[in-house]
Amino acid sequence: MPIRAEDEDWSDSDDEALSSVETDVLLGVPDGRVESDNDLRDAAVSRIGGLPALLPSREPPFPSSQCKNCSSPMKLLVQIWCPFENSPMDRALYIWGCARASCQRQPGSVRAWRALRYNADYAAKLEKRKLARTHRHRLRVLSPSTTQTHFLCGACSSFDKMQALAAPSPFNLGDQIFGQSSSSPFEPPPAAEVNKDHDQSDDESEASSTEDSLITAMASTTIQESPWTAAPSYPPIYLSTMAEYIPPAPKAKLPDNARMEDSADDDKGGKDGAWGLEAYENTLKVDLVFERFTKRISHTADQCLRYELKGTPLPFASDKVFEVLFPAPPQDPLPVTGAAFKVVSPVKRSYNASSIPHCSVCKSSRAFECQLMPNLINVVRAAAKDKDVDDRKLTDAERIKAVQAVLKSNQATGMEWGTCMVFSCEKDCCLDEGGKDATECWREEHVLVQWDD
Repeated sequence: MPIRAEDEDWSDSDDEALSSVETDVLLGVPDGRVESDNDLRDAAVSRIGGLPALLPSREPPFPSSQCKNCSSPMKLLVQIWCPFENSPMDRALYIWGCARASCQRQPGSVRAWRALRYNADYAAKLEKRKLARTHRHRLRVLSPSTTQTHFLCGACSSFDKMQALAAPSPFNLGDQIFGQSSSSPFEPPPAAEVNKDHDQSDDESEASSTEDSLITAMASTTIQESPWTAAPSYPPIYLSTMAEYIPPAPKAKLPDNARMEDSADDDKGGKDGAWGLEAYENTLKVDLVFERFTKRISHTADQCLRYELKGTPLPFASDKVFEVLFPAPPQDPLPVTGAAFKVVSPVKRSYNASSIPHCSVCKSSRAFECQLMPNLINVVRAAAKDKDVDDRKLTDAERIKAVQAVLKSNQATGMEWGTCMVFSCEKDCCLDEGGKDATECWREEHVLVQWDD
């Protein structure tokens, strides 16, 4: 389990250097253009831009991608393959964003949808694992000495497996996206579980065939001959993953001939000098939340996505969204008389998601899952410019048609958000209209946007 970097408390005077740690956050980074048709059709391939590879067997309604302000279809920003661990449901997130200037800073200009589909083959595999664990537990009870040997061997195998998973893998269909560790929420259903029963080879063979059937099922999900094929889109880019590491802060070294002086010894300093410094600092009006945001993401500047299921979002700035998610604790009123004196401690803010609307279907709480980062805007903008260069090879008739489409839209474009936070159903419910368990679903989740002022 990676060590968590404690960033839940926010203090206006807290400027402590973070130690070198691996956090619980997975970072999504761009990893080259998607050229394979199979990958474009595969819902298990996470991506930036492109057309959505829809997970449900029944095609979701096309208005799901429309802006709630201008009613125009929006371009897909990211598609994330993120099934829950030990869940029989295939799972993906889709996030769309409107780039029209008139829709910026308006609710409904960024929308997120959660797609689930029951995977019968993997559900059978999970049930078989459960029976195998029960069988091994009975063996431990009947034979304590064998149990000790079995446990040690299992630990060695688990360690070997962890070492194999720790090595970074290239992002493609074979190496499933976001599979950095056995506990990663991005990991598709694992191909095999390390079993020490006598039928281990049979289990691995069956698990391999299960993975093959999963990939085949994903690749067979297409949007051909549907309104989705005519939707506007950015050029598709692979969304790869990496763990977030926070390096140690550099230690300042004083020269050998340096001398520390107390301001109280300076005839021109003293109390008046201290007050002057404080007044100067107060006039800077520095947003410490934004300063902390930029410092945190500077360690991996190309990140386009931060994923930490049930974790803590990284706020972009001190705005209304920050006040909602990180409310200031109640404080005693300050004295109003000059004779009274009171030391006021720095304000510590803690993350609180109680204000997030509950799931509209099962009424459960929603939890933070992921957030889009500012570099995503740069990535899709650069990809669109590259596409424009390719469009220069069009014929005169095609070029005239493209120019007419641009003039007809007559809309200024450009996304202006700093970060978009997605909060999804904590129970990951999959219910029909009657409240009964369903084999697939398409649900809109809650999005909070902090705009770039």
